Amino acid sequence: MPVPDPSLQLWLHALAHFEPAHPLRAWLARADRLPDGGTGYLGGLGDHFRGVDAGVPAAAITRQFLAGDAADQLWLLADPAWVEPDMNGVRLLACGRMGLDMDAAQALAEPLRPVFDEAGMQLEIATPDHWHLRLPPDTPLPDFAAPEQALGEDLAQHLPQGAQGRRWRVLLNDVQVLLHQHPLNTRRRAHGQSPVNSLWLWGGGRLPPPSMSELAGVVSDDLLLHALAARAGVAWQSRTAEAIAAGAAGWLIDLQDLPAHELALRWWPLLQPLLERRAVRLHFASGERWQRKPWHRWRYWRGAGR
Repeated sequence: MPVPDPSLQLWLHALAHFEPAHPLRAWLARADRLPDGGTGYLGGLGDHFRGVDAGVPAAAITRQFLAGDAADQLWLLADPAWVEPDMNGVRLLACGRMGLDMDAAQALAEPLRPVFDEAGMQLEIATPDHWHLRLPPDTPLPDFAAPEQALGEDLAQHLPQGAQGRRWRVLLNDVQVLLHQHPLNTRRRAHGQSPVNSLWLWGGGRLPPPSMSELAGVVSDDLLLHALAARAGVAWQSRTAEAIAAGAAGWLIDLQDLPAHELALRWWPLLQPLLERRAVRLHFASGERWQRKPWHRWRYWRGAGR
């Protein structure tokens, strides 16, 4: 049985997003630099759950967590997304967390079901932000890019290529046409909201064995992180002020999806008491890792920021 790390762990946005005046910078100045860890979302998960990498079957893992019916099935995530054309192609601007409730998600999914049914796939909606496709067991799956690899970039660089990928490109085009015409998107645009005009396909595969982890628990709003923790027998909680304030040794507090300014305004007052009384390891999404212990506050000779 893995032994939990005695430090409280914080998973944060890329270090470059923290301006010199950010309160974290002053705190970091007295910390010790550790060897770099994984970069990006999946790389960060891989630091804490063995075997998790760019090919993780996120669809099956999250489906099992949500519905308990993923075993012996082939699954693919089909996350609601926003794409926009520009002079150089079509860019993925957002994926998941599109501000949908379950009624809106079901309304958007309704005209898509016949398209997937005709392709032999079943569209399942267990949560508004992450949709699942149940695939025939013999479906060949090309390499699908994770959302973090494609955000802000031209879709053509990340869609499946070649003869095997053509089927999926045609399917995605049909989906985009139907979503573009959906009256819900007309209303969203009228209210200044981003349209949900595409799906992002990724995380395909079958349910793997549980990943081992040395964490004692996680605080997060991330579905895949919750699912990995549950399968590893690791305690998990949603990200609330109370859960963060109670952060304990061996727990991971996931803040990597938060902009630096939101971290400073909303969460720093909750984090600061923890940082003063506990040994803390910081994992930045850009790979840098640092450790600070309570007695490090006496390192007055260190600079004011890093």
